[in-house]
Amino acid sequence: MAGITVKDVNAHSFIKAYAAYLKRTGKLEVPKWVDLVKTGTFKELAPYDPDWYFIRAASVARHIYIRKSVGVGALNKVHGGTINRGSRPSHHVDASGSVNRKVLQSLEKIGVLEKDKKGGRKITQDGQRDLDRIAMTLAEESDEE
Repeated sequence: MAGITVKDVNAHSFIKAYAAYLKRTGKLEVPKWVDLVKTGTFKELAPYDPDWYFIRAASVARHIYIRKSVGVGALNKVHGGTINRGSRPSHHVDASGSVNRKVLQSLEKIGVLEKDKKGGRKITQDGQRDLDRIAMTLAEESDEE
């Protein structure tokens, strides 16, 4: 089973597995305000899942793994959604830049991401190795079933 990467496994199952890994290791620095904040202006409430920060970090790491260099603005577009404007048509609204910036900074501190010379962030070799290792274990588990 050599050569299994993040691109070869299901995105949803990978993000769940990597978020569990980040929570289990305890290296990811979680801000104090995660239980109070909304993830975008289009939301009415904060996330119900208490581990949403780990899931967002896993999602960001996977997104940057697949696309070479990504900045905060691109992540805001990806994690954005539609705003309910009543009887008027809905429109796309970007997610919170502060949340995505803090996620990027947290992933940088543990060595998964680094700043790119051209702007944005890119994945480090250590980060790529971690993500590929988790993808490999997911592929092995799916083969056993």
